[in-house]
Amino acid sequence: MAAKDLQGAVIAFDLDGTLVDTAPDLIGTLNELLVAEGVRPFPLDEARPFIGKGARWLIQRGFAEAGAPLDEARVPVLFDRFIARYLERIADESRPYPGCVEALDSLKARGAKLCVCTNKLTGLSASLLGALGIADRFEVVVGADAAPAIKPDPRHLAAAVDAVGGDMARTIMVGDAATDAGAARAAGAGLILVSFGYTETPAAELDPDILIHHFDELPNACERLLGACEA
Repeated sequence: MAAKDLQGAVIAFDLDGTLVDTAPDLIGTLNELLVAEGVRPFPLDEARPFIGKGARWLIQRGFAEAGAPLDEARVPVLFDRFIARYLERIADESRPYPGCVEALDSLKARGAKLCVCTNKLTGLSASLLGALGIADRFEVVVGADAAPAIKPDPRHLAAAVDAVGGDMARTIMVGDAATDAGAARAAGAGLILVSFGYTETPAAELDPDILIHHFDELPNACERLLGACEA
């Protein structure tokens, strides 16, 4: 294939569990909150599937699963405490997945526009990407507060694609969970899922166009999928 065969294509990425393994800092912050409230903390692997629907969901799910469901009135206070503490440790243990940075650079070299479409708040997402030194790989970050609705609503993905002047017919959503699959399918975009992310339903069961197990596979997977769509 020619070096620029992804020219004009949009590759939209989920963040938590797709680009970056953020669970240690997210679950670590949740556990601090739980312990401060006299509630049992979680082992990391047990709580990984709680990630992906935003911080409020993570907090509510964590307390509910620990046997201490929250009254709605308590959520805003705990949310503010969570965000303040998470910002302090946002990249203490979080790291891009192996091969991620190299794959992003390869996609850009082949002409693709890269963006982030995440249910994380935009400011938190930008802070994380900046702390990890990879913010400059993306043309835009569209978080939960920068879209008319969050994934799996297709308007979230549409907002990200519109922000970079892209065409949904030449867009691929790269994610790890049902929220990403739902948004891609409803929007009419291609769907690549990673097998190593945060999901209660195994990624293979979410019927992606392509399932990858390492970022080394991503650039060629994008070319194959877009080629198939245009055939």
